[in-house]
Amino acid sequence: MNGKIVAGGIVLTGLVAGIAMYWLQVYAFYEPASFTPGAEILLTPIIGDTPEAIVVDALQGIDAESSPLRFRACFTTPLTHATLTETYKTYDRAEPTIAPGWFDCFDAQAIGAALETGDALAFLSQAGIHPQVDRVVAVFSDGRAYAWHQLHPDAE
Repeated sequence: MNGKIVAGGIVLTGLVAGIAMYWLQVYAFYEPASFTPGAEILLTPIIGDTPEAIVVDALQGIDAESSPLRFRACFTTPLTHATLTETYKTYDRAEPTIAPGWFDCFDAQAIGAALETGDALAFLSQAGIHPQVDRVVAVFSDGRAYAWHQLHPDAE
């Protein structure tokens, strides 16, 4: 009888620990990102290295202090691909990172596929936003846009 109690306790402890780890990874630590003046969506111009704020609408984002890679944002912009490519630095090897399922405006697979086909273009928002981490912005031809943090290509 004591073996059943011990085994049950081990199973229950494992179950509680698993649920806690899942919650900590998917829900904990995230908070709405702040886009106040000085924390807008920026792009780095071709001439110069000081990022500039761009026009955006319907901006929503998440971030967490627990990791510099947890930032994600979704928005729209009236800027065209032609204007963007003539004005701002493009970003090679952009790889959107998976967002939590509950932040449903950000679909990393769809963004990645659009980057591969050319329906979306990636731009450098801010280099070194954290050590060895860049902020990247992808803009679709219809104005939908997404931002995320990724490891700088030289950091890998």
